[in-house]
Amino acid sequence: MNFEAKLINNISQIKRPKSIISSGRVNRFDGNVIYCDPFPAPIGSLCLVKDQIGKQVLAEVIRFDQNHNMLAVLEPSSHIVAGCEVFLHDEGRFIDVDETLLGRVTDAFGKPLDEKPLGKINNKWPLMGKVMNPLKRSLIKEPLDVGVRVINALLTVGQGQRLGIIAGSGVGKSVLLGMMSKYTKADVVVIALIGERAREVGAMVNELFKHDASKKITVVAVPADRSPLMRIRAANRATAIAEYFRDQNKNVLLIMDSLTRIAHAKREIGLSLGETATSKGYPASVISMIPNLIERTGTNDQGEGSITSFYTILADGDDNNDPVVDTARAILDGHIVLSRLNAQMGIYPAVDISNSISRVMNDLISADHLEASKLFRKHITSYIENKDLLLMGGYTQGQDKDLDDAIAMWPKLIEFISQTNSDKSSFDNAKTELLKLYQQAI
Repeated sequence: MNFEAKLINNISQIKRPKSIISSGRVNRFDGNVIYCDPFPAPIGSLCLVKDQIGKQVLAEVIRFDQNHNMLAVLEPSSHIVAGCEVFLHDEGRFIDVDETLLGRVTDAFGKPLDEKPLGKINNKWPLMGKVMNPLKRSLIKEPLDVGVRVINALLTVGQGQRLGIIAGSGVGKSVLLGMMSKYTKADVVVIALIGERAREVGAMVNELFKHDASKKITVVAVPADRSPLMRIRAANRATAIAEYFRDQNKNVLLIMDSLTRIAHAKREIGLSLGETATSKGYPASVISMIPNLIERTGTNDQGEGSITSFYTILADGDDNNDPVVDTARAILDGHIVLSRLNAQMGIYPAVDISNSISRVMNDLISADHLEASKLFRKHITSYIENKDLLLMGGYTQGQDKDLDDAIAMWPKLIEFISQTNSDKSSFDNAKTELLKLYQQAI
């Protein structure tokens, strides 16, 4: 059975309820939303709808009033008509999680996608997480080695930091994520592949699980053709898994690809419920969802564990002022911009140093490291800004010392940034190489 077929079949494998807690009947079926008799069921509860041909279809409660429970159907091509029975299946508050999930690929409901039995899972964690006291959260004190030279040296990431990776299509985002997943020093890596093409999901999973680091990686995958509610549930599930391991005093790396697809899913739901659209069609619920999701990560308030999170944000048409980009950038502790120009020049990872920032880097690194990173940033920015002038022959050497230094250093700068997919660069090695570039200038 291929990867896409496993994704399609997993919903049908959900266990049927042993006893019916609450039930009702469908009054109306409008598009993808069911209106049924009201019965006690919190928002987010999973229900089973017995359709016209006797199949039990999974649906999620998304709203209710005095007259109806409103449920979104999670399966396509269902034969639901007025009068079909609706049963409460699971209130959906908790997920099953423990070390059994490491080295495995699951869907939004925790069902395995890799054709292997999952085994018994003994612990539970709230799907929507636990509220933490912000005053008790640990400070970000230690850097996290992600195995990528340009990030370790010039955009140093702290344990518990939240960053965005802002990129258009085709600039090497997936390769960069794969490198961090394989080479990081984090104890556990949680990867959420949400809203991507099923082919890309399969390719990335196959690449990750060839590496020795696969024993500490768990993947939650929901491709683009699944229900928007499944995509949102997968994002919450991946975050809940990361929270559980943080509670076990582990340093967790959470990679969510992509935050934009989650926002699109929330937009679909909001518009179907009649919410007013704002900029680029996003209702207010999308803008409130993003900080709620991101704020669940970070350092712990009761132990030494942390969740360092990377959220990919798609800049459609390379527009870095998209509402999702702006909202995420305001709440995150830094952002890494991938440049199409760098990709066209063959510079990979295609990190735009000038427009990227780590807001906690200055608190994590030594004075000489900081000074070298500032010089590197100044030189690469100076060269890029004057590149057209240089190509036209409009600059004479000696007019600007900083630009002269940038021209002289340019080949070394590009060599430093460039790193192949199979190459690992530890934090200490990256720092040492950076200091060697500027040992006379510091």
